[in-house]
Formats: sequence, C-alpha cells, structure tokens
Amino acid sequence: MAGVFEGVRIVGAGQAPYAKRSDRSVQRLMYEAGAAALADAGLPWSAVDGLAVTCFLLPPDNAPTVAEHLGIEARFLFQGLYGGASGIIGMAHAARAIRDGACDVALVLAADAFDVAAHNETLDRFNGSIKEFMSPQGFGGANGMFALHTRLYMERHGATREDFGRFCVALRENALRNPNALFKTPLTLDDYLNAKPIADPLRLYDCVMPCVGGDAIVLASERVADRLGGPSLRILAAEEIHNYPANDPYAVPGGWVGLADRLYGRAGVEPAQMQFAQLYDDYPVMAFVQMEGLGLCEPGRAHEYVRRNDLSWRGALPVNTGGGQLSAGQAGASGGMIGVYEAAAQLLGRAGGRQLDCRLGLVSGYGMVAYGRGLCSSAAILERVH
Repeated sequence: MAGVFEGVRIVGAGQAPYAKRSDRSVQRLMYEAGAAALADAGLPWSAVDGLAVTCFLLPPDNAPTVAEHLGIEARFLFQGLYGGASGIIGMAHAARAIRDGACDVALVLAADAFDVAAHNETLDRFNGSIKEFMSPQGFGGANGMFALHTRLYMERHGATREDFGRFCVALRENALRNPNALFKTPLTLDDYLNAKPIADPLRLYDCVMPCVGGDAIVLASERVADRLGGPSLRILAAEEIHNYPANDPYAVPGGWVGLADRLYGRAGVEPAQMQFAQLYDDYPVMAFVQMEGLGLCEPGRAHEYVRRNDLSWRGALPVNTGGGQLSAGQAGASGGMIGVYEAAAQLLGRAGGRQLDCRLGLVSGYGMVAYGRGLCSSAAILERVH
C-alpha cells in the first residue's frame, strides 16, 4: 500500500563524496549531489520543478537562491529547519507536492562543508536556549550532553561500553565497502575501547566526525517514473514528531516511541518485515534508542540485541549499511540525509559492494539539540516497486 503518497516514486539517489576538508562551497556540494541523483534517475536538470534543501551553513542564502544557483524553475520549495530529521521531512513534503500536482519532479538534497571549528561555531548559536543559557555556562557541545544520555542508558539498562563498541565496529565494516565513506581503515573492539577519551563514558569512536559532503534523492510522479522505465520506490509511510514527550528534558526513549504505531500502521507492515535499518547515529546510544522505539528490539534491550546479532551488511537485519555517520562521516545537515540516500541506493540496487537483497527498509532521523535532547524525530518506510 502507498497511502498518503500514492502516485509518487523515488527514482534516483546520489552523493557528493565525503571528505574531511574541501574548498567546495555548499552550493557546489548541492550541485554535485543533485547531479549524481539526476544521472542515476536518467533525468536532466530541466525536468526538476520542485526542490527541498537542508544546510546549516546556507544562510544568508536560502531555498530560492539555491534554486537560482542550480537553474531550477521551482513550483515547490522546502527548506529544512529540523536538523537531522529534515531529510525525511523534506522527502515527505516533496512527495505531497507531487501527489497534489504542484510539481512533477522534486530534488531532495542536503549538504554542508563542516570542519570541527565550523561545527562548534554553529552549535554555539544553534538556538536560543544554547546561545542565551548554555554557552555562557560553559556548554561544551553535544558530546557532553550525549555522554549523559549514554551514562543514563548504561545505568538504567545494564549496557556496557563493549555493547556500544560492537555497534561501531559493525558500522566500520560496512563503511569499508562504501567508496564514499570518510573512514577507510578497519576498527577493532580494542581500538574502540582504548581510543582517546572525549566525555566520559564517550571516547573518540562514539562521536561523529564533522566533514564535507552531500546527499540527494529524486522523487517523481508515477507517470514520469513509468516513462523512465527503471527501478523505483514507494514511500509507504513517513512520520515526524517534535518535542515528544513534552516537558521531559532528557527524553531518553526519544520521539520514535510516539510515531512508531502510526508509521507501521500507515505502511501496513510490521517491524519484523524490515530488511535493513538506516538509523540516525550521531552517537551509538541514540541508535540504540531508535532500535527500541521503532520496534526492532524490546525496550531497554538494544544492547542485548547487539550482543546476539550481526549488524553488518552480512547480518539478518543490517544497520547503516554505508557506515552511517559514525564511519561515513557527518556532513552537517546532511547527517539527516545520508540514511535516506543509503536506503534509496539499497532498494534501487545501486549500493555496489555492500548491496543487499532487499525490497523493504526503514530509515530514521533526529535533530535540533536543545537543553538535553534533540527535539525532532522522523522515520520512513520505503519499498521497491519493480
């Protein structure tokens, strides 16, 4: 079933390769990711009449000026303001625009040109709560906040650093089969456990590496997709929720608990049917929370699930098959799009040496850190049509 996104298809996916540093502007990265996705779909730039864009470093530019830079005559525009939840939300908005006849072909993309300094500067001014109240008190960025999340999860559920390490090692194995991933060398559990301390209990490999890159997908009407004749995907369901639960500053279960029933209900499928999961993995603990909130394992038991199961591309339910942010890199706001790209690439059969045999998969997003948590959660279920 296709539900609210009836008549819409995903027909292409592309990336601007990730790098630790680059002199490419964010507009150049968006062009590279968009060009790769359109080439994958077999469509020219002139076919695009809808655009959804997310980029932390875009201001003072915006979605209309990106359309100008890319030469797009846009009948639909969306600019993501939801951090790492924006990729899925932008995809859903673009799909509704196509469904309603506002446009025929929409490019959904994200890119950023981050290094560590740009990442820290952006986070210091991320929102009013951080700027006015947290930074003056010595707020050291997201690492300290998610160290508290990690410690709380460990104390509540009995998880160990080895459990988070197994997750990171599996993702690195996936990244080694992804030519666009930032990290190119294997990671062992000993490497993980003995890495440089960052914010107890977090160490180096618990934290994403800010980098440069971009990701894009192409959505089209069913009519256009049929004319192209290649593989295409349905969006069975896409959900978002914000500030859930309200008035809970730590909210360790995350917003996915509040959207999972609607997500699976609208898609007409069950968690056990998922053939992969592309999770928002800015820190391992948040991937654990998503696994639980989205029904992939029992609440409070993700660490036990990781002990029993292979999360690499060889496992029964592979997670973050391109390496995720922890091993492919976090290109700013594109951290919320890398999972969407990877899900589309897998289902379209474009994943190369890490390709799965799959027709149905899950992707999630998370963003907008405030006092003690990210305020925005999203998730989608995609299915290959043919």
